[in-house]
Amino acid sequence: MNIHIEHNPSEERLSALEVLRWPIWQKDISTFPWTYDDSETCYLLEGDVIIAPDDGAAVRIRKGDLVTFPAGLSCTWEILQPVRKHYAFGDISA
Repeated sequence: MNIHIEHNPSEERLSALEVLRWPIWQKDISTFPWTYDDSETCYLLEGDVIIAPDDGAAVRIRKGDLVTFPAGLSCTWEILQPVRKHYAFGDISA
């Protein structure tokens, strides 16, 4: 299962997805396991995180990244700098 990362997407891309209308989630420095029951797309407003899938290579996401996690993904989040992100579940294609 692949985590898709777009580094610094354009304002047009973010506007088309209506990212600023999505809820915001925040979390301090921590490490925790997570499983995605549904796909999630998020846009990091702040933070630095290493995501380690149970069955793949770890990826690093940072402020300005638009990230899509597939449904069924099990991973561990290691938050290196506090996270603040917009998020949406399900198919948000635009």
